Amino acid sequence: MSRNARLIYSPDYTQYYFHDDHPFNQRRLLLTHDLMSSYGLLKDSDILTPRPATDEELALVHDPRYIQFVRDQGHSEHELPQAASYGLGTEDVPCFSNMHEASSLIVGGTLNAVDAVMSGQAEHAFNPAGGLHHAFRGRASGFCIYNDCSVAIAYLRKNWNARVLYIDTDAHHGDGVQWAFYDDPHVLTVSIHETGKYLFPGTGNLSERGDGSGYGYSVNVPLDAFTEDDSFLEVYEELVSKLAAGFKPDVILTQNGCDAHAYDPLTHLSCSMKIYQAIPRLAHRLAHEYCDGRWIAVGGGGYDIWRVVPRAWTLVWSEMSDQPLSDGELPEAWLKRWQPETDLPLPPRLFDEPFPTIPRRTEITEKNRLTLERAMLYAPIGSEK
Repeated sequence: MSRNARLIYSPDYTQYYFHDDHPFNQRRLLLTHDLMSSYGLLKDSDILTPRPATDEELALVHDPRYIQFVRDQGHSEHELPQAASYGLGTEDVPCFSNMHEASSLIVGGTLNAVDAVMSGQAEHAFNPAGGLHHAFRGRASGFCIYNDCSVAIAYLRKNWNARVLYIDTDAHHGDGVQWAFYDDPHVLTVSIHETGKYLFPGTGNLSERGDGSGYGYSVNVPLDAFTEDDSFLEVYEELVSKLAAGFKPDVILTQNGCDAHAYDPLTHLSCSMKIYQAIPRLAHRLAHEYCDGRWIAVGGGGYDIWRVVPRAWTLVWSEMSDQPLSDGELPEAWLKRWQPETDLPLPPRLFDEPFPTIPRRTEITEKNRLTLERAMLYAPIGSEK
């Protein structure tokens, strides 16, 4: 496997900023970039600077009236009367200055990743600022204003007529992406997430399988709360391997939210850093097996910005760039630089010490296996599809 990978990054990504107390904090990207650099994983030639997405590109998915409203709201000193009808001005998606510019830069970064991979400039590309998978055609949702994942898939369909395998391992269901391609048999959306019984957005049920000619091309595995590493990876590896073999994609797009970690303050899964090495490893292998290496990765959820996000996304880049990391102490310079910034004790090592066993482990594992079996009943895993 080649080290021909690109990281899409700019400190300007931190302009996507709601307020100090909001859980979505793009300062996590500064910590992540610094950890990658502290490990010696980055060269100047690895980094591509993002550019803003154009209105035409955004309109591949989003209503032009919505795009204009986001721009107008971001340039207004007051909340506009129609904000709530567009999902803005809410607790989840407060309004902020220059919303359009900050959001379109993230989308453009993901399109940079697409262009790098599909043009042959790189085999793989990672935009950690991306992964804003909840936004809809004309409405913001779940911390997401524009949906860079959906725009990227529509861009791939329009410009390369590509069959896209979208794999979402965020703890929250990838609802915005699923609904955008719900009737498209050329886009297979796969979401492995915590059940929506107690978690936003409350969707991602087994019954959400697609519509019309796209029936069977939306696959959801809602995991039980308190799912741990082994059960998560059992589901992920069996499901994704079989789906890739049956679908035979031209390109793989992975959403790498890292909020399934036990430390995450918004979710109820109980995974460790182990899964964030295994998830990109399988995606990497499948990209070379079916797609001539074409693999685009984005970030996503992750609300413990100190202890989880930097380690998880450094592992994604480590795998993507063929610079494997083994367990050991985190770089001392990184720890010294960031520990004074937080009251949380930063983890001393790349991987976690074993967490206490969940009392319902056997029951949870069996329930997840049953959910997986049911999810695969109508999935495109056979050559007949």
